[in-house]
Amino acid sequence: MLSRTADNLYWITRYMERAETMARLLDVGSRMSLLPSTGEGYLSEWDSLLQASGTAEGFDKKYGEPVQRNIESYFFFDRDNPSSIASCIGSARENARIVRGALTTQVWDALNGAFQEMRALERKPRSEVDLSYITDWTMRHSALLRGAIDGTQLRKDGWDFLNLGYYLERADNTARLLDVKYYVLLPGVEFVGSGRDNYQWTTLLRAMSAHRAFHWAYGGEVTARKIADFMILNGASPRSLRSSVEGMTDHLDRLARGYGRSSAAQSKARSLLAEVAELTVADIFDEGLHEFLTRFIREVAALGALVHEVYLSGDQR
Repeated sequence: MLSRTADNLYWITRYMERAETMARLLDVGSRMSLLPSTGEGYLSEWDSLLQASGTAEGFDKKYGEPVQRNIESYFFFDRDNPSSIASCIGSARENARIVRGALTTQVWDALNGAFQEMRALERKPRSEVDLSYITDWTMRHSALLRGAIDGTQLRKDGWDFLNLGYYLERADNTARLLDVKYYVLLPGVEFVGSGRDNYQWTTLLRAMSAHRAFHWAYGGEVTARKIADFMILNGASPRSLRSSVEGMTDHLDRLARGYGRSSAAQSKARSLLAEVAELTVADIFDEGLHEFLTRFIREVAALGALVHEVYLSGDQR
């Protein structure tokens, strides 16, 4: 496959997974902001989304104060934000248009339909677009595309690049979603383990569509350590870091077999998987959850750079 075709396929799914994550971040902020202030501290629910997503600098230059309405606009509609839902869907659709012949009709229709509906939403008065609607709308269209890819694309290298984009972006984004909790300020240390603290953790589970699955797997009280185990180490959890790294490794292994040679990206993914597989929750909290997630995000970025170098930057692979 031409590397430029592989690159387009890879970025279709990275952009759509990123759009879904921006919707999940908005859902997190909306749910957390429902908690009343205790008057003992400032709860930076909305600012935490900017910090965790790495978009604080761009937002600050354009909007300044991180209030809900501005963040909703920046995350969903703002074309100046390359990570906004509108920008991501537009970029995914453009990549798909370029490689239209490598996609099934169902995959193209799922993407193009989302793009056309997005344009209609942008024409509506902002006051008529409800936050819960746009987050549900984004996640629904992301799921529709994923279903079309899984149900209709031929299991060849193009399918591997589509899935590689999904898993790499999901690994990064799950880590960022978990890191939102680090940036949300509790009024004081005495609130750690409190009802407010546990509510915030539960909110993250709901935003990642993992609340019911978590209770199936663990039951009982929701705690930070249980959630870390479920969303980082549990291979049965579809959005966990381990599941994402396993997915990347599987598709890089398939590409290596299909092309008849191993790659530095494959070795990096296997190394990262071996590390995650050996970790315990105690190891993560000894290092510090935020510190671990920051390091993991850097590792995923390094793997993405290797994928680009090995498969997406040459004349032909």
